[in-house]
Amino acid sequence: MKRLSTFLCSLLFVFTGPAWSQGGPQLQLPRVSLSAGMRLIDAQVASTPQQREIGLMFRKEMGTNEGMLFVFEHPSGQCFWMKNTLLPLTAAFIADDGTIVNLADMQPQSLDSHCSTQPVRYVLEMHKGWFAQRGIKAGTKLAGPPFTK
Repeated sequence: MKRLSTFLCSLLFVFTGPAWSQGGPQLQLPRVSLSAGMRLIDAQVASTPQQREIGLMFRKEMGTNEGMLFVFEHPSGQCFWMKNTLLPLTAAFIADDGTIVNLADMQPQSLDSHCSTQPVRYVLEMHKGWFAQRGIKAGTKLAGPPFTK
């Protein structure tokens, strides 16, 4: 009986654990509060290769002031696409000091690449149009823990 129980638990892990983490939405990611002037942003932080790979894939909804901050180890040219991403998004490519280098609007489920115009360590994805509706553009400086050194 114990062997059967162990076997069933193993099957449960094999068929749910890896499949969920590789193909499903992120479960629990750390969050960070950022600001763009008086605008507050509640961002989930994707800092590991697996978290960055999944990103906002398969999400059907996200709060108005919520987003995802992608954190890379070193500044470099970053390119993003929207494979399996259902929400239209805008990506802000951000320098180490929090300055937005450039913005890119991205269409759901597109394989088009959207790249930073210079090396960056941070990319913040928000609902498409979120930055434009608030007058936030390239050159705007974001504040928050990742950008304080």
